Amino acid sequence: MENTRMYADSATAVPSPAPLPTDDPAPPGAAPASSRRRLLWHLGEMALAMVAGMLLLGPLWELAGTALGVGESLARPEVAALVMATNMTVGMTVAMRYRAHRWHAVGEMAAAMYVPFLLLFVPFRVGLIDADALLLGGHLLMIPAMVLVALRHRHQPSAPVRRHRVVVALAHRWPAVLALLLTVDMWVDPSVLSPWTMLVLPGGYLVIGMARRTLGGRGVLAAQLVGLAVWVALTVGAVLAGGRTADWLVAFGWLAHAGWDVAHHRNRRVVPRSYAEFCVVLDVALAAVMVLAILTTDA
Repeated sequence: MENTRMYADSATAVPSPAPLPTDDPAPPGAAPASSRRRLLWHLGEMALAMVAGMLLLGPLWELAGTALGVGESLARPEVAALVMATNMTVGMTVAMRYRAHRWHAVGEMAAAMYVPFLLLFVPFRVGLIDADALLLGGHLLMIPAMVLVALRHRHQPSAPVRRHRVVVALAHRWPAVLALLLTVDMWVDPSVLSPWTMLVLPGGYLVIGMARRTLGGRGVLAAQLVGLAVWVALTVGAVLAGGRTADWLVAFGWLAHAGWDVAHHRNRRVVPRSYAEFCVVLDVALAAVMVLAILTTDA
């Protein structure tokens, strides 16, 4: 039977996207690998939520710092580390509460974000490490801290939580939401990507298709190779043209690939539908950013 979770404010059962790390312990005969998979899934979700928090809130801190005249203070290594920890904590908190984790578990995971940086402030202040070591060391210490918190609460029962239908709908559209979050900083400072980035568009489909062994259907590999040839031609044309023509070709190449994504999302071939959904939103958003950059800069 499909694993479902009833939302308190909904009359329908909504499928859980994955086993929750807060589910009850597996029966004695269950394989230990299942528990490990739940733990790894939980940690992966936390990592994505932390990255989303940094991508979404980072530009807002920059805008606020510029508007309030405290940009230099925010750029200090200690402050920057705490701001980064705050951004990650916000993203992590949203994800954990959506997954029905209790507040004390959320608090311990938040401590795993801050404590590693706080521990390194002393050696940084006395000159034993530099700013790069402070940020890198804080992130490295954060990983085992997160694992320890996840292990401590892996069998904790879920907390009662109410989710609005809009929240549920957005959660089901997480690939699109993640794609939009990845472009937040580009809307603040729009620019045109390098022509060579267009090679990632068909390349990603070929790599994923080979990994999933989904290129063996009739005409599937041929279609992917044709797509590769088209975007290689666009890339070469943009590199040779240069200037404003190159910018328009790059923007067109990313926007045209959105149609490629839609076709794969509809026929469910080669790549998972979540990947196709992520790509179509990302392609359209980046194309729009590049068009904005072209129109707002001098020729």
